Amino acid sequence: MTGQRSDARRNYQRILAVAEAEVAVHGAEASLEQIARTAGVGSATVRRHFPTRHALLEAVFHKRIEGLCERAHRLSATEDGRTALLEWLHALVLYAVSARGFANTLSYAPPTEDPSPHSCGNKLAAAGTPLLQRAIRDKAVAPHLTFHDLLTLAVGIALATEHHKDPETQADRLFRLAVEGLSPERGIAGVSGNSVPPVEVTGSLPNGRS
Repeated sequence: MTGQRSDARRNYQRILAVAEAEVAVHGAEASLEQIARTAGVGSATVRRHFPTRHALLEAVFHKRIEGLCERAHRLSATEDGRTALLEWLHALVLYAVSARGFANTLSYAPPTEDPSPHSCGNKLAAAGTPLLQRAIRDKAVAPHLTFHDLLTLAVGIALATEHHKDPETQADRLFRLAVEGLSPERGIAGVSGNSVPPVEVTGSLPNGRS
């Protein structure tokens, strides 16, 4: 029995290492069959450890998710709530751009009535929501914002720029536009048929960026 458990652990680590390399090259659509062949195991073994493609992708990005969560915790000590939120969200956007497949992984997990606390999206929500709530209490961002709004923004920017010749620069530009607003002096006043209140986020981005 012990030998079987050791074999299972070795298979798991081998599959995960191969999956990390394949996802880095091919993104979220990396071939599970190719992963199995390269790892030297059968497709059934891959499915036993990772029942769905989403489960495999979440395992691939687990360490980075933990890093982003730890960063959110450290930023909670930042004096300015708006700076803390934007710095963390910016880091999330840039990682989603740099890591192929990461944005797709997050987009696979919309809010549900019975969310798994271990999913990528929900781990990020648990870490980032306190930063958002603090910024709302400080009246630094619009009170109707939700963490899912921010996650959707990050995923959207990453997916929109993944084929750009300089995706990180373009993603940074779009992030700044989102923060500053298309018309920061007027919000969305005068837009016909739009009842959504304006998002009043003013000032410069963290680290002295404007």
